[in-house]
Amino acid sequence: MGYLTKVQVIERAKGQRQFYLICPAPLAQALEMEKGETIEWVVEDKWTLRVRRVEARPAQTERRSHGKG
Repeated sequence: MGYLTKVQVIERAKGQRQFYLICPAPLAQALEMEKGETIEWVVEDKWTLRVRRVEARPAQTERRSHGKG
């Protein structure tokens, strides 16, 4: 299943533009993305953009509850 998103553009001073591509939450969750994670955008051709993690991250450890009882 694919996820659609729109390209957003912010006009900066001196005519500079910054483009934003939003990653939908279900896709980010499926990829187990985390806040602050660095990814690399790789242009394969005019129609294909590949996204990859820059660094391998350690396997998630099971979280334990630190609450009482």
